[in-house]
Amino acid sequence: MNLLTPDLGLLIWTLLAFLIVFFILKSMAWPAIIKGLKEREQNIEEAIATAERVKGEMAALQSENEQLMARAREERSQLLKDTREQTQKMISEAKDKAKAEYDRIVAEAQQSITQQKNAALTEVKNQVGALVIEVSEKVLRRELSDRNQQEKYINQLAEDLKLS
Repeated sequence: MNLLTPDLGLLIWTLLAFLIVFFILKSMAWPAIIKGLKEREQNIEEAIATAERVKGEMAALQSENEQLMARAREERSQLLKDTREQTQKMISEAKDKAKAEYDRIVAEAQQSITQQKNAALTEVKNQVGALVIEVSEKVLRRELSDRNQQEKYINQLAEDLKLS
């Protein structure tokens, strides 16, 4: 129970030991502790300032990134639009060329048909003319006095021509 009610001597010696330790700590340890606390406080303030600066830079970078993304979207949209326009232009040009080529081929075909038709008509006219001359020559060579004989002969010649 002595510990709960200490003697006066123990109290004085404890007080004296406490004061000696207090002055030693005050002269040697506290300046280092206070210096360490101030450095830590300063480091914390610098870290907070750096964090704020980085936060501001991040906000600026994010804003810049959003602007770049918007610009990239616009450029992509423009490129797609230009590509569509060029594609439509190429398709239109190809259609026009195909139509022109079609028209040219049709015109050449019509011209060729017309030439062949004219050549065939000329050939038919020449053959008809030759046949008429041949029939007339045969009729004239044979001088028939009778009209019935002439008609019979002409019909026979016509039959011969049809068979050939």
